Amino acid sequence: MPSRMNHPAPWLAGYICDLPTPFGDNDEIDAAAFRQLCERQIAAGAKALVVGETTGEDSTLSLPEHSALVRIAVRASRGRAAVIAGAGSNSTSQAIELSRRAEADGADAVLSVVPYYNKPTQAGIYAHFRTIADSTRLPIILHDVPSRTVRELADDTLVRLAESDQFIGVRDATGDVARPLRLRPLVRPDFRLLSGDDRTAPAFLVHGGDGCMSVTSNVVPELCRQLYLNCKQDELRFARHSAFRIGQLTDALLREATPAPLKYALSLFGLMSPRLRLPLVELTEPAKAEVARAVALACNGARPESLNCG
Repeated sequence: MPSRMNHPAPWLAGYICDLPTPFGDNDEIDAAAFRQLCERQIAAGAKALVVGETTGEDSTLSLPEHSALVRIAVRASRGRAAVIAGAGSNSTSQAIELSRRAEADGADAVLSVVPYYNKPTQAGIYAHFRTIADSTRLPIILHDVPSRTVRELADDTLVRLAESDQFIGVRDATGDVARPLRLRPLVRPDFRLLSGDDRTAPAFLVHGGDGCMSVTSNVVPELCRQLYLNCKQDELRFARHSAFRIGQLTDALLREATPAPLKYALSLFGLMSPRLRLPLVELTEPAKAEVARAVALACNGARPESLNCG
């Protein structure tokens, strides 16, 4: 196990991009476009990348496709950023398979979601994650997103799991901005509390969060990084300015089914096609216009194709 995994603070913090999966005309993964997305984030100072998770349309990916994404990201990062592989499932055995493949493909950690649809008890959720941990040497980041799973990761369950050093953090998409204040005294100092909700991330950071696994940072990584620094340095006046610019873009990116608005936004920069896999479909023309306006505002009114926007 790489030595940096024993000390997650240097890389499991700040804005961490949840990357989309680009598809070409033949519905296959566009490896060149995905590599470019990885390089763009690393050039903007990203310390870690999330691949093959919610924004990456993981539910539509085959196991070989998921492995291919991880390998592309590992080769692109060349050790400059940690690669966090989505490895969640509502089947414990499938989550184990994804975790083992991620380890073999060179990932630095896995992101594992609370089992969805099955509606397990907290005892079942705890057993699910402990069984996954017993199957891999990789560090595990928990993903709590009750809007998709219908079941929350209760504070007590999270604290029990965090007793093991193998669980290194949580991606908290509950929108509960006070949660860092509750959890910080209950978990070890190096356990990372990350927002999984771009809309409430600034408040989460101000209340002691360590970062955000973000959709919006796909479009404006440098602006998101500046917002994180403003919050951590108590520069709240500047943080509010950054949050305003980011907030309207976030609303546009999250208004329709993710990642359709994001893929369209990135297509404005020529970075990827807006294609999705069913059951997701591309945006309507009015929705496209709304996304384009939000991107332009975040980029100080410039046309998207004329400015990198960070």
